[in-house]
Amino acid sequence: MNRRDMLKVTGTAIASSSLLGTDAFAAGQQTADKKTKVLVIGAHPDDPETTTGGAILKMKEAGYEVVAVYMTRGQSGIKGKTHEEAGAIRTLEAENACKVLGIRPIFMSQVDGYSEINVDRYKEMQEIIVQENPDIVFTHWTLDLHRDHRVCSCLVLEAWRRLKYKFELYFFEPMTGGQAQLFNPTDYIDITDVAEKKREACDCHVSQGMDGIYNNWHDIMERFRGNEHHCKRAEAFIHLRRTGNDIL
Repeated sequence: MNRRDMLKVTGTAIASSSLLGTDAFAAGQQTADKKTKVLVIGAHPDDPETTTGGAILKMKEAGYEVVAVYMTRGQSGIKGKTHEEAGAIRTLEAENACKVLGIRPIFMSQVDGYSEINVDRYKEMQEIIVQENPDIVFTHWTLDLHRDHRVCSCLVLEAWRRLKYKFELYFFEPMTGGQAQLFNPTDYIDITDVAEKKREACDCHVSQGMDGIYNNWHDIMERFRGNEHHCKRAEAFIHLRRTGNDIL
């Protein structure tokens, strides 16, 4: 039995699974009265776009409804600007990026750099997820060096548990090595044919110096994950699956 056969038997499919071909996505085939609903939940403006922009475009092509949720408005993300000024600028940038991707944005109430985990924040995240009623959710990998990313991940993870695992949960990778740590993908999406459109959406975040960030991190990651998935460019994800009966 070779390595690829072993992966098929275990169901791990570490280097050969295309996310759009998984059971979770196949089960969401469009019907006349319902589209598969996807939430991409990021801590800041530009997180959904840089980590999942290609996947968003591919899911849109497949007929899925996709919504970007921003936990903060990036209020601490522009040097020399007040929270209000920076938040307004980055909100507009996120809205412009969503127009490029053809998706709807939702903004939550947390403040960039001051994000919290408490009862009220758990409630806010859960209420948004309940209101949107997604079939699939993408969010930050929990083991991340950026505190806002960790907070966002934990809030989504708790909502997934409290809602009895009613949606499929995937984690994405921002700036792996610099932020996301020990990210071992289970699923990939070939984004080769939509990479330029993804870059156009990311470039809407002018205030973030996107040329440097993209060229030094995301461009390299796309090509590296593409090598793993045997294509030119890919985005990679971890699918968190339930493995048995839960007692909590």
